[in-house]
Amino acid sequence: MSDAPSQGRPGTTSDLITISVDAMGGDQGPAAVVGGCALSARTNPEIAFLLHGDEAILAPLVQREADLKGRTEICHSPGVVRMDDKPAQVMRQGRDTSMWSAISALRDGRAKATVSCGNTGALMAVAMLRLRKLPGVHRPGIACLWPSRSGTGYNTMLDVGADVRADEESLLHYALLGTAYYRNAFGTERPRVGLLNVGTEDHKGRAEIKEAAGLIASAAHIGRYEFIGFVEGTDIPSDRVDVIVTDGFTGNVALKTAEGTAKLFSDTLRTELTRSIWSKLAGALASAPLLRMKKRLDPRLANGGVFLGLNGTVVKSHGSADATGVSAAIKLAFKLARSGFQDRMSERISDVSDALHERVLSNDIKHNGKDAGITTADDGASGMPENKHDSGKGTQRR
Repeated sequence: MSDAPSQGRPGTTSDLITISVDAMGGDQGPAAVVGGCALSARTNPEIAFLLHGDEAILAPLVQREADLKGRTEICHSPGVVRMDDKPAQVMRQGRDTSMWSAISALRDGRAKATVSCGNTGALMAVAMLRLRKLPGVHRPGIACLWPSRSGTGYNTMLDVGADVRADEESLLHYALLGTAYYRNAFGTERPRVGLLNVGTEDHKGRAEIKEAAGLIASAAHIGRYEFIGFVEGTDIPSDRVDVIVTDGFTGNVALKTAEGTAKLFSDTLRTELTRSIWSKLAGALASAPLLRMKKRLDPRLANGGVFLGLNGTVVKSHGSADATGVSAAIKLAFKLARSGFQDRMSERISDVSDALHERVLSNDIKHNGKDAGITTADDGASGMPENKHDSGKGTQRR
């Protein structure tokens, strides 16, 4: 890996927060990524960049951006992870790629966060290999921002694609990870958590969903959130919940459905407002509110899915993001890196994992003691109270 001497070494400047950027990932190419870095640098004097990729391609792009002068270091990595590359293939043969280099810079402490527009599966695999999971986390989740009617303007949903199957304990971890993320992103002291289900009634849903409801409710005091119970798909953009917890399959389908619906609405509105002279006149009269709505719902401004549950902050930008979208992902990475939420999230996960372990042991002792005719103390003395969402069933995993 080589550095571009003309761009300085921002990683050695103590008053700047350095973001490691995979410049070769994404559908728009390096120009969009470098453009996004320049937009961020223009509005944020506290940011610096490590750009990973082919130096021969990146150096001319960086030199054209005056805002990047003195705050950008190019780390030469000629390999590129393609969108159709298999994660296992990248883990075996991808050490010379820009993605591997970007994650390694975070691991080595030369950057505070990593941003990539590349292959999601490969990025997660490399991140798990190089950064490792937080103690107690079974599987990291991907959290996205969802435009909503809430006071912050956004809700958070996870998982949206990291793990298509999630058991009750993984869903509990998603609740803890999501609330830590939301709290630091928006300053909400006690985020409201909802568990996505096919209905809000207690008897609905799969067994692991019901078990998860009890675990999430029990951990609310440790995680510092309010559990509002089950929520439905119509609640995702509502103002009654801040963090929506689900498995990766359901979350990804919901996310892609919303993106498709938004595009259909936008295309239909554009067609109707240009259909006739009268339609164009009506569109001109409504231009101001339409522009406000477009900005409010612009997916580029909410770009960036955060990998939660790793020993480091990784933000996955949409593969088709332009410079504006890349800049939004960088802004999110910077905000999370500056907040120091990673350490607090690790502490919460550790506390809940210990409490859950104590509760399982307590239940085992209680059941074994009853079999032997021994009376034991109430389960309420353990770190987490009894499950109240599953018709009297305990939360011991089976």
